[in-house]
Amino acid sequence: MSDPTPLPQREDNDNALGLCTAVLFDLDGTLADTAPDLAAAVNKMRHDRSLEMVPLENLRPLASAGARGLIGGAFGIGPEDHEFASMRAEFLANYEADLCIETVLFPGIPALLDDLDARGVRWGIVTNKAARLTEPLIAQLGLEERAGCVVSGDTTPHSKPHPAPLLHAARELDVVPERIVYVGDDLRDVQAGFAAGMKTIAAAYGYCGNDIPPTKWHAQHVVHSPAELLQLLRDIG
Repeated sequence: MSDPTPLPQREDNDNALGLCTAVLFDLDGTLADTAPDLAAAVNKMRHDRSLEMVPLENLRPLASAGARGLIGGAFGIGPEDHEFASMRAEFLANYEADLCIETVLFPGIPALLDDLDARGVRWGIVTNKAARLTEPLIAQLGLEERAGCVVSGDTTPHSKPHPAPLLHAARELDVVPERIVYVGDDLRDVQAGFAAGMKTIAAAYGYCGNDIPPTKWHAQHVVHSPAELLQLLRDIG
């Protein structure tokens, strides 16, 4: 699929979540604040080149775009540049070496997941992060045994905004897509959920690294904190 563009207005105008029975979450910027460790990985590259560090607040909005966003933000180059592939490999090696130093679940996310577990609501994780990074990170965050499924960027032949990872997760949970809510902090998350036939929630408290604000993504709901998300998800089950 092409680069993110705004979705067309939904035709159903049905924002109710009451018929949904499961939740899927993006990882970076939705469940976990991974930006400090991602920024550290790209700033190590700058340090090794005797360049000044880029402030975390400048890199934070780019964190959901992974290597592409962070290398672009730190060095001003994109995937079309002949140096990008080697720099991406260097970035990922740095990140893998220090994967969970400052990364934590966003405040309010532990209570939200506890609430879902207590009510028997199945939930899982769908991220564009490669499995070699996703799996150890989720284990270090204590989510490995709790998530009903974990789908990484290389689990299926396509990554978000393609619907394939979400449809794979639906099969893993044994829930039809129409009964699933997908929560993410990037336009691609809403695009993927839309294409998969799921309800979507834009996590405006996350990185949201796109010129288009979350209120313009045409998600069914926009939330500004995990506490607000918890209240919204009380309708499902």
